[in-house]
Amino acid sequence: MIRQHAEEIERRYLSSRACLSSDSKGRLVPEEECSVRLAFQRDRDRIIHSKSFRRLEYKTQVFTIPEGDHYRTRLTHTLEVAQIARTVARALRLNEDLTEAIALGHDLGHTPFGHAGEDALNQVFSQGFKHNEHSLRVVDILEKGTGLNLTHEVRDGILNHTGPVRPSTLEGQIVKIADRVAYINHDIDDAIRGGIISREQLPADCLEVLGADQRERINNMIIDMISNNWDSETIAMTPPFQDAADRLREFLFDNVYIGSKAKKEETKAKQVIKSLFAYFNDNDFLLPEEYLYKIKTVSKERIICDYIAGMTDRYAIRIYRKYFLPIPWVD
Repeated sequence: MIRQHAEEIERRYLSSRACLSSDSKGRLVPEEECSVRLAFQRDRDRIIHSKSFRRLEYKTQVFTIPEGDHYRTRLTHTLEVAQIARTVARALRLNEDLTEAIALGHDLGHTPFGHAGEDALNQVFSQGFKHNEHSLRVVDILEKGTGLNLTHEVRDGILNHTGPVRPSTLEGQIVKIADRVAYINHDIDDAIRGGIISREQLPADCLEVLGADQRERINNMIIDMISNNWDSETIAMTPPFQDAADRLREFLFDNVYIGSKAKKEETKAKQVIKSLFAYFNDNDFLLPEEYLYKIKTVSKERIICDYIAGMTDRYAIRIYRKYFLPIPWVD
């Protein structure tokens, strides 16, 4: 009765545009409903308690192997996206549980070393590699050996949080924009902290629209998303905000994401990924047992890709050191 009461509260309180838990299209494998938690709450909990979620703490956001304690990781990025997305969803009376589940799961498939690792795997894996597609593979198949059996709506939001396809729910569309709001602003903060850029270099015309500092920009972008989408059939920022955000993102590509000292170790990181892929392709018997047995039913390349994509930065370096660097001999 607790869950049924909560579903009734959703029906009474949430907007008619919201995706209700009771209206979910269901799971890949039907299962009995929880007596307490709503469907999207269960998805959120399954993601938080997964090993893939915990590993995000040691995966690169922008800075590869940063020594400072305050640079973002893939985990802190995920939490910032969830906070921004939940704020917008609550204000618009959309489903906050669904929004949070999508946000927490959207980057589960990211590789070690961030987008450098993604690029490297995409080059060596014959089927190609995209982190959003792999995030879906993680929750559908890899986590716990059988997947997390999430709802259709959460899976759709995870798959389409990036790329040309718009998520089918407004909650998923919120996460797609919140992801960009988060990384634009926290990447600026990290780049300034790391001495890659200065505040004075930021495009003044963009700051006039979005705000002078990180706190003001995030707040203004959230307010813009809320005020522009009370009755819309889709979620979007207003054209002035979207244009300013796009140009600020271009600035980051020109000054931080490509060629800056923040990226100086990326060539080495890519070589680690490519070398490990080639090595395990030639020596698949060295794969962990939980991966090795799958080769009977799934291609070897696919299994190696799954194994490497799930690594943290430090684990990938440890395995590379094990197989490619000489170990000191002790008498």
